[in-house]
Amino acid sequence: TGRSIYRVEGDVLVNGQVAGEHTVITANDKLQTGPDSQVIFAVGQDAFILRAKSELHLTGPDGLIVHGLRVITGGLLSVFGQREHQIQTTQATIGIRGTGVYVEAEAERSYVCTCYGQVQITAQGAPEQNETILSRHHDAPRYISGEGSRRIQPAPVINHTDAELALVEALVQRTPPFSFTMPGRSGDGWHY
Repeated sequence: TGRSIYRVEGDVLVNGQVAGEHTVITANDKLQTGPDSQVIFAVGQDAFILRAKSELHLTGPDGLIVHGLRVITGGLLSVFGQREHQIQTTQATIGIRGTGVYVEAEAERSYVCTCYGQVQITAQGAPEQNETILSRHHDAPRYISGEGSRRIQPAPVINHTDAELALVEALVQRTPPFSFTMPGRSGDGWHY
């Protein structure tokens, strides 16, 4: 469709300029959101929801293909096509291929939920501390801290929903690999 941004709420900057629904986002842009703000966007076969008070730097070989993402602060829900990608935070490097992932970057720790697919999480500054996660449906969220003998720890599922995953997958003409469980029905225990 030629669109990058599908929804802008509040204060959103792309490369320091105020973003609107006609702003084009490329694989080499820097995005920032203010308080009570978010932006829903797509670049190529990848789609994202960048949460309030977030800063994100995209990198790629050209303007069309995202290869790397650096989440400086805040939260990012991402769905990726089948190419390899890498997300970095202060505490972690996350290698990704064809996956849905939610990441939050804070000063003291990072949060990573592999919503589905496979990731390789490596603690920054301690490459021997790493974990490969294969997830069907939010199976193994993790906190990653910047120090300690066990920097990668189990975490709860927080701050993102299956409906949001379905929304961003739809932007790139895909559907999530899980089915929604209706309230009151038995299933995999994930209810809304």
